[in-house]
Amino acid sequence: MGTLVMIGQVILALSILIILHELGHFLAARMFGIKVEKFYLFFDAWGVKLFKFNYKGCEYGIGWLPLGGYVKIAGMIDESMDTVQLKEEPKPWEFRSKPAWQRLIVMLGGIIVNVIVGIVAFWMITFKYGEADLDNTRLYGVKPGIIGEKVGLKEGDKIVGVNGNKAHLFYKDLMTSDVLMGDATLQVERGGNTLDIVLPATMLNEIAEHKRNEFVTPIFKIVPIDSVAKGSRAEKMGLLKGDSIIGINGVSVARLDVFQEEVAKNKGKEIKLDIIRGVDSLQLIAAADTSSILGFINSMPEVRRTYTFVESLPIGVNKAFSVITDNIKGFGKIFKGEVRADKALSGPVGIAKMFGSEVDWFRFWTLVGTLSMALAFMNLLPIPALDGGHVIFLLVEMVQGKPLSDKFLETAQMVGFFILIALMLFTFGNDILKW
Repeated sequence: MGTLVMIGQVILALSILIILHELGHFLAARMFGIKVEKFYLFFDAWGVKLFKFNYKGCEYGIGWLPLGGYVKIAGMIDESMDTVQLKEEPKPWEFRSKPAWQRLIVMLGGIIVNVIVGIVAFWMITFKYGEADLDNTRLYGVKPGIIGEKVGLKEGDKIVGVNGNKAHLFYKDLMTSDVLMGDATLQVERGGNTLDIVLPATMLNEIAEHKRNEFVTPIFKIVPIDSVAKGSRAEKMGLLKGDSIIGINGVSVARLDVFQEEVAKNKGKEIKLDIIRGVDSLQLIAAADTSSILGFINSMPEVRRTYTFVESLPIGVNKAFSVITDNIKGFGKIFKGEVRADKALSGPVGIAKMFGSEVDWFRFWTLVGTLSMALAFMNLLPIPALDGGHVIFLLVEMVQGKPLSDKFLETAQMVGFFILIALMLFTFGNDILKW
């Protein structure tokens, strides 16, 4: 069932994004009086269609090949490679009959819609959910995972700064792309001293292989108890809200994870807690029990903020465009040889794993926003057959004052098509190997 949920979420998200992207081209073409002959979700390769209907001279449908979608614009060299139409005299409603600036807007229509969708998604998420983080200054420190240990971090280290800037929040300041992509310098407090730890430029390879949680996880301090569950072992032993635990079975504890480990070690045994209540030191005893749960809540150093509808907009814009800047940085590292393409790039299987096997609407719409901005970036790449390739050709036409030849555009379209097929095969194969 979990796999079906995962697949369903991916299909729904990509369908939304494909339809809206193609709608951008469709509306821009119609705005300039250009005829659109087809509007398809997924490709109807070799004429195989799952569903279709005609409305006002345009065929709408769903193809069988789920590798994207398209709108067929009259008088344009596109995925259909319909060159027969181009041999006839240009008609006033065709793409090729319109001024270059209008054709440029048509080609940018899908990208513009992707950007708008990304901004709206992050805007609405910020407005509805606000932002939650951990106060890094109130943590005991960090626990390094596989990646953290490789770069030289040790358990209990306090990361107090990044590149000379104070690290106030755990996720916003320490778990960002600026850190996880490498080339950052951490200011770390260890044993009363402050030292710099330089993260390698190749760190993204490790993140792709082991995931970000293997960098560092927070270590929580034991703080005064926030609440005690009714009928729990904690209530029966006499723990009260506001009590501070300082020891368990004679072992001094300041860290929540160490305390939890000690409780787990003493399953089925009597547990003695040393606590501070006000100005008094007390010892409380919990009877032997097979459970490793006492039943109290240790308040977390959480920082939560909500925003008004208007305040959420600039935050949403910033989050949306950070996706594009992260993609630019990531591709830059690939081209420099600092990051391996097979580590950094993911296809449909990798995307499906991000959605997970349970429906979480916060995660779903966050990924929709992220993918929408990523699609805008990818489509703007100057590869023939992508929108970015058409944009480059139109800009060349506007500079030289005449269009490129149909033969050149046909050849470029074929080259671009094969490049895209190669990229798809690479990402699919890469996903399978990772899986």
